[in-house]
Amino acid sequence: MSVFVDLLKQVQLLVRARYPIIIMISHEEHRCWRLLKQVATEDGKQLYRWRMSVGLEANGNVIEDCQPIEDALLAIQAVEVPAIFVLYDIHAHIHQPLVLRRLRDLTESMPAKQQSIVVLGARLRVPDEIEKSVVMVDVPLPTYSDGERILNVLCRQHDIEMLPEVFERFVNGALGLTEREIKRMYARILLGGSGFSESDLSLQLQEKRRAIRRSKFLEFWDTQNLNLDVGGLDNLKRWLSERAKGFSTAAKAFGLPDPKGLFLLGVQGCGKSLMAKSVAKLWGLPLLRLDVAAVFQVSSGEEGLRDTIRIAESLSPVILWIDELEKGFANDTNRSGEALGFFLTWMQEKTKPVFVVATANEVRALPPELLRKGRFDEIFFVDLPNPHERLEILDIHLRQRSRPSEKFDLTMVVEETERFSGAELEQVVISGLFRAFSEERNLDTLDLLESAREIVPLAVTMDDQLKDLREWARPRARRASSDRRRMDFFSDWTDPEPDKL
Repeated sequence: MSVFVDLLKQVQLLVRARYPIIIMISHEEHRCWRLLKQVATEDGKQLYRWRMSVGLEANGNVIEDCQPIEDALLAIQAVEVPAIFVLYDIHAHIHQPLVLRRLRDLTESMPAKQQSIVVLGARLRVPDEIEKSVVMVDVPLPTYSDGERILNVLCRQHDIEMLPEVFERFVNGALGLTEREIKRMYARILLGGSGFSESDLSLQLQEKRRAIRRSKFLEFWDTQNLNLDVGGLDNLKRWLSERAKGFSTAAKAFGLPDPKGLFLLGVQGCGKSLMAKSVAKLWGLPLLRLDVAAVFQVSSGEEGLRDTIRIAESLSPVILWIDELEKGFANDTNRSGEALGFFLTWMQEKTKPVFVVATANEVRALPPELLRKGRFDEIFFVDLPNPHERLEILDIHLRQRSRPSEKFDLTMVVEETERFSGAELEQVVISGLFRAFSEERNLDTLDLLESAREIVPLAVTMDDQLKDLREWARPRARRASSDRRRMDFFSDWTDPEPDKL
């Protein structure tokens, strides 16, 4: 069902229930106005509109001497017939004493006259005096069915034929944009592209990036062109592979719920952020990174978090990566209470396919309710890489720089890099390359060994903190890597010959 139809029923129900003030949170005034005209028509109510630039209108006719909002509210009070009054731009006036007083007077008289005020705006801080008389409606961005309808109309008008899979990709690519942004994007592709071919999909990606860039807290990542080889973490990789098709219709038919999220905690530089990006590439989904620290620099953080989640849900299915979660939800953050409550409720009850990948270095600073089962599907602890993983990580970084690992004695380097993180192992390779380059020769094993000896790993300088973190994680989280000591024991064991049994 179209989101427009769902929203129409919701607003219609609120109007019929005689809520005096309804606030519709949206950037799309034209779309909300179209919906409210339909509500007024179906319910047989008169429709009024006030805008700062025009004043109060009824049926397209401007009512004299009603341009100031105070005068418009006085004129609204004189209307006796069932009506809906739509107010634009009121955020600039709502805290004025006279405006606030007249709004409070209207909340007392309007229900008996079957009237409602509908306020349109991208955001609005409601004064305490009228808070109990207000209901807020988050207007969702167009859904897949809305985008499908818009593109179908365009195809019919211009005789465009597309393969079903290409059509689906264009509709999916428009999710997260407003209705006008979708129409402008399709018009741009129509005029400047090659008739909605595969090559035009890049134009769509540019438009989406432009739209998301306007968010203060979200960043769009294109993971398809990133090299995201991750060494080790085999338990975590296996868990993710099992859920790679979790958002498919086949998974729903099988009786599976949508995957909720994943919490990665552990040592800095051991691949938590890299795995968050890898999930998006592995599952073939868009990746949005949330700057949680920036969210809490704006008021209480709840408003910014609410806007962010609305955008993420409109793009679903999508991966929402929240890096260093403790920067926003730490216990000593006084302003995080309301935002935390909103986030916990959303994680517990969300119905849209938004998979949250949260990372943290200092998990003990987080409130315990955030880690309760049901918020995230699983919590994984990412420890320092073991010898097998260090070998794999060194091999990855050498191959990425066109250096075949067979030309090096990596066993020696692995022994020299005990307690090194993945990021520190990368620096071993980079430092070795600089050393060889400065001497105008090829990289060799000695360069890697000397680079490793010069680096003091973080795990050495933060030994006590690492021990405490491991103790905390042991009963509460799954290990992201297998216990290779146990595996090595069984791999070294061979069956005795039959005649010796």
